[in-house]
Amino acid sequence: MKRQLPFKNRKWIILKLFIGMFISACLFLIGIYFISFLMGPPALTSEENTIYYSNNGEVIGEDSGLENRYWLDLDEIPPAIVDATILIEDQHFFEHNGFDLKRIAGAILKNIQSLSLKEGASTLTQQYARNVFLSHEKTWTRKLKEAFYTIRLEMYYSKEEILEGYLNTVYYGHGTYGVEAASKYFFDKSAEELDLAEAAMLAGVPKGPTYYSPFNNAENAINRQAIILQLMLNNNAITMQEYEHAKKEVLAYSQTRKIDKKKKIGPYFQDLALKEAAKLLDLEMKAVRTGGFNIYTTLDVDEQSKLETTTSATISGQSNIEIGAMAMDPESGAIRALIGGRDYQKSPFNRAVDALRMPGSTFKPFLYYAALNNGYTASTLLESKPTTFTLEDGEVYSPSNYNDYYAEEPITLAQALSLSDNIYAVKTNLYLGTDNLVKTARQFGITSDLPAVPSLALGTATVSLKEMVTAYGMLANGGKQIDGHTIEKITDRNGNIIFERDNDPGRQVLEPKQAFILTNLMTGMFDHNLDGYTTVTGASIADSLTRPYAGKSGTTKSDNWMIGYSPSLVTGIWTGYDDNRAMEIVAENAYAKQIWANFMEDAHKELPQENFTVPVGVVGIPIDPTTGALATPYCDTSVIMYFEMGTEPRRYCMEHFHKEDKVGPNQNKGIVERWFDLLF
Repeated sequence: MKRQLPFKNRKWIILKLFIGMFISACLFLIGIYFISFLMGPPALTSEENTIYYSNNGEVIGEDSGLENRYWLDLDEIPPAIVDATILIEDQHFFEHNGFDLKRIAGAILKNIQSLSLKEGASTLTQQYARNVFLSHEKTWTRKLKEAFYTIRLEMYYSKEEILEGYLNTVYYGHGTYGVEAASKYFFDKSAEELDLAEAAMLAGVPKGPTYYSPFNNAENAINRQAIILQLMLNNNAITMQEYEHAKKEVLAYSQTRKIDKKKKIGPYFQDLALKEAAKLLDLEMKAVRTGGFNIYTTLDVDEQSKLETTTSATISGQSNIEIGAMAMDPESGAIRALIGGRDYQKSPFNRAVDALRMPGSTFKPFLYYAALNNGYTASTLLESKPTTFTLEDGEVYSPSNYNDYYAEEPITLAQALSLSDNIYAVKTNLYLGTDNLVKTARQFGITSDLPAVPSLALGTATVSLKEMVTAYGMLANGGKQIDGHTIEKITDRNGNIIFERDNDPGRQVLEPKQAFILTNLMTGMFDHNLDGYTTVTGASIADSLTRPYAGKSGTTKSDNWMIGYSPSLVTGIWTGYDDNRAMEIVAENAYAKQIWANFMEDAHKELPQENFTVPVGVVGIPIDPTTGALATPYCDTSVIMYFEMGTEPRRYCMEHFHKEDKVGPNQNKGIVERWFDLLF
């Protein structure tokens, strides 16, 4: 028979057991607080929508992750929302240190009785910790982690900061997080505009969005709203008059029931801005979308609208052809408008940036810039006729002109560029050395792979439209380096500037004199005075242009390009099929030029007349476009061409000297008078 311990001894053992448990509990709590102290303050915010602005500060779109979030300061949230939320969720919020011990004890008792974790007693601080940092699974591990975060929040932040964080992160159902997103979803207005009845309705939803959302269960929502209004009345948060008025109010819910996101203006542009922001901030794109940033872009909403309108009006709705288009400020490289395709919803692939296509003859200006730096002038003559070239490796190369038209005689560089003569271009490339063209293209910022072959002069490598527009922008600005970009400034959610672009002029890369001379030569595609064995390549749009532009078109079997510029805007258009099939419909071959011309005219409509500035050391002289010699009164036409001083022609055109006079303004003048006019 076992001896039982005396009652006194048993009582002492039990007492020691309780003391030991109490000390262990105290040590455990001290340990939790000490570890929480060492871990430091947790971040108060989670995901938040990133907002994009145009170049004049207009909101053009928003980005988010899978959820829709905004952030309001506590003083921007109506007191009715604050009071209603505290009274229904945590009436002792300003009194406890993160845990409501009385509620917790009651919840623990019920959970022990039911052997579950169904009963909760979370304070707002605990809910906030769970919303931001943890999952919502009901396990002891998660509850322990929640306790750590709750202590850290209460240890390092004021009650007001915690309350602000909670109201901006709590889930209201339907993919909306935070009071602002919920207000826009349920009532189609900002939280700042909510009245008492709306605030009470909204405050009741987070307890269980499935059961208390008025869109899911109107009866439950109304009953919970009534409880909240009664609590507010009982706690003197509202007057009896306010209570009665709110109870009777019939709420007007949003009819669209969609998360209120600003309509995306220029969606392809915004995708590019997102990529650029991720690179600038060294973040993943998801982190940018949900980081609550304010991204101030270069987009000009008017120009974007004009580009889209012109494209829609020009391309037939029956056509499946695609487009890439970009307009840029040549001084800064700021992208003002961008189209990456005809329908973003069907295909978000950005053809203005990510597609690599053969540029055709739009590549020739790089060749002729190299030529001007190697002794060529606007008057340099080369023969235009069918030619077979034997290359160093013994291979033969036989390029041809468009439609097999040739001058069958020497033509000037000015005419070769205006008529887009391929024989002249290949001869020049071989004369300069094919490596020279590659090096020159690199000066213009072309980074795509460029094989040093004779056909590169005809644009047989693949490049992006963005590369080409940026390169032409360097000609427009007189040869300074530019970086095509979409972002001017980025601020964080608190308005702190974390990136701001330095808009100082880029370094001088091209020789200003040659850049201007080439620009002048590129105006020739619109000048009928340069017509020769065929018309200038811009003949179809020349009559619709009302100011000076420089440009170049390009055509391959599957690509059409038009890139051109004024002193203040450079625009490039590409049209073609994604599968590289040939464009066989005649109208489709004209789209690029038509869109370019109509857009440029529309974009410049309200601007004063501009002219390209002639650099010091460059002289303009009337030249006979056929012979490249100084024009005389007997020449049929003359064109002002520019030369670096000292390289201009010295001889006069003699080809037309003996021709009979044609009827014109000089008809009644004698030969002496005409020569006098020419020389003096």
